[in-house]
Amino acid sequence: MNDIPNIPPNAPEPARTPRLRPQSLADVAFPKTIKSFVRRAGRTTSGQTKAFEELGPKFLLPYQPAPLDFAAAFADAAGAARNENTLRPTVLEIGFGMGEATAHIAALLSDTNFLCCEVHEPGVGALLKRMGEQNLANIRICAHDAVDVIDHMLPLQSLAGVHIFFPDPWHKKKHNKRRLIQPPLIAKLAARLKLGGYLHCATDWQPYAEQILEVLSAEPLLKNTAPDQHPELLGYAPKPHYRPLTKFENRGIKLGHGVWDLVFERI
Repeated sequence: MNDIPNIPPNAPEPARTPRLRPQSLADVAFPKTIKSFVRRAGRTTSGQTKAFEELGPKFLLPYQPAPLDFAAAFADAAGAARNENTLRPTVLEIGFGMGEATAHIAALLSDTNFLCCEVHEPGVGALLKRMGEQNLANIRICAHDAVDVIDHMLPLQSLAGVHIFFPDPWHKKKHNKRRLIQPPLIAKLAARLKLGGYLHCATDWQPYAEQILEVLSAEPLLKNTAPDQHPELLGYAPKPHYRPLTKFENRGIKLGHGVWDLVFERI
């Protein structure tokens, strides 16, 4: 039997609240609870599990609702403890997937420390495994929501850079509000960049690239590095030398798909 409510025959229809269309991409409503990730299914391999056991205690950084002591967190990144005055620059990476690009960049920029946030367990295990294979000591992984890390662990003007590569594009228009790159998060990140620090985003989805460009351009603490140097790129930057081409990106390029890099500087 269907549970159909008894409605009087001539009862008026309930009032409908009109939907307002946002004036621009930057006006898309941001979720009340910001999350930097979506849980994905996946199986942790035996090699990743072994990396967790052997390297996790040294390179996994527990979340703590208190400012991060960068000197202590990266104390042995150069083989010896270093005080605050000699601390190397730190770059935050949000969502590193399986860690292929992260390991490549950390090896290339060996004088930079990388604080990487990822909650996908196989991805964390894969990056730990790469770190062991490549003898990388300048990476720390916090397997926690990056928004909490930004809010509670990262002091203002503490970062030299931020990397956000190929975040989930949420292709459907009704899901655009779930995209990571939105004004509230960018304001948080900009405030935590040192003067002259940079924010580098990359995406292979053009509508998302357009939204990212609009949101970053609207942040008063950031300046686009592309217009003066490369006006022909219409605000997008040439691919920085440190970001490698992933196998998925290579596949997309062969199919004629585009990739857009956006690099903004803290002013």
